[in-house]
Amino acid sequence: TVPARRSQRSLSGAPAHIGHLVSVKDRLNGLRNPHAHLHMEGIDLATVQASPMLWDPIRYLDTCPSSDGACAMVLTDEAGADGRNVAWVHGTAMRSEPILFPGRDQVNPQAGTDCAKAAFAMAGITDPRNEIDVAELYVPFAWFEPMWLENLGFAEVGTGWKLTEDGTTAFEGSLPINPSGGVMCSNPIGASGMLRFAEAARQVRSTAGDHQVPGATRAMLCLCRPLKAVKAILPGLNIKRAQVERHHGVKPE
Repeated sequence: TVPARRSQRSLSGAPAHIGHLVSVKDRLNGLRNPHAHLHMEGIDLATVQASPMLWDPIRYLDTCPSSDGACAMVLTDEAGADGRNVAWVHGTAMRSEPILFPGRDQVNPQAGTDCAKAAFAMAGITDPRNEIDVAELYVPFAWFEPMWLENLGFAEVGTGWKLTEDGTTAFEGSLPINPSGGVMCSNPIGASGMLRFAEAARQVRSTAGDHQVPGATRAMLCLCRPLKAVKAILPGLNIKRAQVERHHGVKPE
């Protein structure tokens, strides 16, 4: 993780404070979410920068917590929805790749790019930057946000950090990332990924409460797991998922 973040900074020329901005943003978002496990009143850039350095460029407050929790969802078809306020799933994909093959790009893994393209194609999305209203991404370390922005097609390679710095990914921005506070505020191991599904669905159903993004009708989510988390299922593989959901008022194609 850390060598990849260092490579990301080196290749993109991203300023050292970009990860800290993500940490502050997600913790502020978490204050809006009563279900978030970590509520940090008064969090600001200085607080993050003053936290202990774990491994440059990652400081203690650039990392996610570890907690207990659970998540459940009900999947059904149009008949089963029966007029309920549901979130239609318009596109889903999963890709994997070995984590140790020579030449693997850990900053911009091919599995993630291919996965996002497949999900967007299934959902009929051709311009994700302008067609997606909100995204819940797996960001266990703050520097993952600019990385995923590039890997999933929201920004050109080397420019994802600019969307973080200019406020595009803030709650009030044009592409809010993790309005729930994300993994940086709640990380019940095993349920963290499904929470991205649930939070994306809450957004398009307009049931997210104080962290509801106004007018959100299309949401995208991405989750991944390192080797140690999936070895019982797929030994030696990284898993990447992307999914697109739309408000129940627009029927699936």
